[in-house]
Amino acid sequence: MTEPVRTQRDTLVAHLGDHAMARSHELRALGVAATTIARAVEDGVVTRLGRGLYQLSESEIDANSALAEVSKRVPKAVICLTSALAFHELTNQMPRAVWIAIGQKDWAPAFDYPKTRIVRFRKAALEGGIEHHDISGVQVPIYSVAKSLADAFRNPKLVDRSVAIEALRTALNSGKVSPAEIAKVSKEHRAWTRMQPYLEALTSNG
Repeated sequence: MTEPVRTQRDTLVAHLGDHAMARSHELRALGVAATTIARAVEDGVVTRLGRGLYQLSESEIDANSALAEVSKRVPKAVICLTSALAFHELTNQMPRAVWIAIGQKDWAPAFDYPKTRIVRFRKAALEGGIEHHDISGVQVPIYSVAKSLADAFRNPKLVDRSVAIEALRTALNSGKVSPAEIAKVSKEHRAWTRMQPYLEALTSNG
């Protein structure tokens, strides 16, 4: 029996089904023409998330899908501060934009969606404590719990102190990270002076 011929739309739908979202250049590399993508969008099969970024219209929206979208657009950026705290379920505060850290001389991205807040970290702060989490089929770099807490205390102008303290309390109560690890990482990233009194108060037996 002859196998049915696979159309460009078949390839498009199959790829988006496997990867949740894709950039236009990835689809072109698979032999999917721009006109095929445009027709799929026009027919409601595919949704254009932003410039050159697509997903199936029927796909379930992950609560963290914006993190994956930003990571696809800016692969070198790391999810940080309030966005990292929210991902690790350390705060109920839902940021209105995705917070990302980039290097001091890195290109600063500019796009309408998702909205982003950019902070520039020095090399040691940028490269330390990075984890990769699978979100909608994308390996998204996000700072670890301990590093996210250190950054929150280290940047009081960007993260309200009450948010940082509550995140620290939640991390300790949930057992997501040990007090020793929090102390170690906060010392490595110049946050210990600000964090120490709160960590000691929250872990004291008295």
